[in-house]
Amino acid sequence: MLELKPMPINSKDVTWIEEPEIGFWEATFLPAIVKGLKTTLGHITQYQPVTQQYPEVRPELPQHYRGLHRLNRDEKGRVKCVACMLCATACPANCIAIEAAPAPPDWPDRDKYPSTFVLDELRCIYCGMCEEACPVDAIELTHIYDVTGETRQEMVFDKLKLLEIYDETKDNPKDPVRTGRGRLGPASEFGALPTLGPATPVVREDRAAASATSGVIGPPPPEPGKR
Repeated sequence: MLELKPMPINSKDVTWIEEPEIGFWEATFLPAIVKGLKTTLGHITQYQPVTQQYPEVRPELPQHYRGLHRLNRDEKGRVKCVACMLCATACPANCIAIEAAPAPPDWPDRDKYPSTFVLDELRCIYCGMCEEACPVDAIELTHIYDVTGETRQEMVFDKLKLLEIYDETKDNPKDPVRTGRGRLGPASEFGALPTLGPATPVVREDRAAASATSGVIGPPPPEPGKR
């Protein structure tokens, strides 16, 4: 068995600190009281309140504030969601539940739609990852922050509630619809995915830089006139 020996301590490397002695005035706590009163008087004479008189005064929220969710509609008034489950997969709080169903015959631009879409607003951490993950810009977070409920069930929003929030906020300049590209959003515009440049630079002489097939991530092509 390996025996561990204590290392020698050099007295020059140790700084000894003695406990300070409490004098008569320190024992009465009068200096500490005077110091505290001085701080209090400083706040009184230099009064700079920061409290907002809510709800009489409504706060001005920043543009990137994330509040209550909404489900967007397309130009025909239908729910934009295509039930791809990406928002529920990306959600770190696991507060989204979706049931997919085949799209009606008069919806030829999609295969599925959400028959049920449930979002627990009390469980949500309002990180915005569902909004980032959605490929058709169907779910967005609004500036609504003062939502309340007497029971937990009232804070579980279904598809109808989320669509009502869209109808309420779509014309609000603080909550504009963030995209109008394509019938379903930018994801519907893709025909073929382009070759992407790698996040980490790849030396062109390296074997990993040779793209064997089309669509494989490889280094960016050289500029004209350069090798």
